[in-house]
Amino acid sequence: MGLLTHLATLPLAPVRGVAWVMERVVEAAEREAYDPGPVERELAELERRLLAGEIDEETFDRREDELLDRLDEIRAHLRGTPSDPPVEGEQP
Repeated sequence: MGLLTHLATLPLAPVRGVAWVMERVVEAAEREAYDPGPVERELAELERRLLAGEIDEETFDRREDELLDRLDEIRAHLRGTPSDPPVEGEQP
């Protein structure tokens, strides 16, 4: 960036700063939302509760399916692939 360009765009510096901060916030939120660790810990806790008799098999199955679906979504996001199969007749 040349000196003249830098001086001409100086009034936009606060906007660029806010945009940079927002990008970092979005990146942090995505890292947290797509972290498989909490889902894996919740699956382990769910199994512990089932084995301890705190929940019944039906509750376990329902919640396990939800957690496994979320884990599939996270892994698909991390691979950069869609988590849902394409609809019949739709191009991938």
